[in-house]
Amino acid sequence: MRARGASTQEGLHYDAKFLGDEDRAALLAYFQTLHPLWENRFSDVRPLPEGQQQRRLLRPVYWLGNWQFACLDYYRPPHGLWDRCVQAEPFPPVLAALVAKIEAIAHRMFSKGDMPAKWELNTCLVNFYGERLDGGKWLDTARVGEHKDFEPGPVASLSLGERALFQFVKSSRPGERDGVVSQQWLDDGALQIFGGDRWKKQLFHRVQRVDHRAGITFDLRTEGFRTRRINLTFRYVPREHVQPVRALSAQARADIDGYLHTLAAHSEHFAKALRDAAPTKGA
Repeated sequence: MRARGASTQEGLHYDAKFLGDEDRAALLAYFQTLHPLWENRFSDVRPLPEGQQQRRLLRPVYWLGNWQFACLDYYRPPHGLWDRCVQAEPFPPVLAALVAKIEAIAHRMFSKGDMPAKWELNTCLVNFYGERLDGGKWLDTARVGEHKDFEPGPVASLSLGERALFQFVKSSRPGERDGVVSQQWLDDGALQIFGGDRWKKQLFHRVQRVDHRAGITFDLRTEGFRTRRINLTFRYVPREHVQPVRALSAQARADIDGYLHTLAAHSEHFAKALRDAAPTKGA
């Protein structure tokens, strides 16, 4: 099951050796400067959706390019376009160079029908997989349930650390575990790209588990959390739907105000965004 090199089939590409040692080291050095954020699934200033309870996400996250806060319910075209994607820090140079290579591969893979005219990988979700300290015990939360990505066009991911079992699932409802169509161990340094009708639109995907075998633990700013895998997921959000903080509605701003101030304590980008969004004197 474990790939030794690159393989491509229609709509699906995997390269186990995409990330070189120098780029890997540069990315890890950059991640060590970040302060990943723990988010709740729903807003703390609105009534909870019927039948739901507030919960924290399974892992800390960081977004680059634009930030999709969970409490704003992510980007969900054609209706969930606004107050979903907030301007975030740009990709660091090492990541921008890697993204350019990934985009070139994707353009060779997909026809115009599967590739929006202005497609680019302009948003990056950094997921930190591992164990969180819960009541004095370490609880393994290194998984992601089956879901689909709604951003248009192909999706790409880079993996660092322990390998993860990634599955494409044919599922009529979330939670079913007997509909695995394809699975792949995503190795340290691996690139995966998928898109098109079958892999992106028809099938769900999930991370079923993350190994411990290599004994990898990253030294990051994630208090109460031990990270053994980092995954970068790249997607496309049309630029007109990416909003600065000052352009958000009052409700959306209230929903994420606490997160923005937490980020601003360590990020000049978000500190400036808050200053720009502050009411002017006499207004």
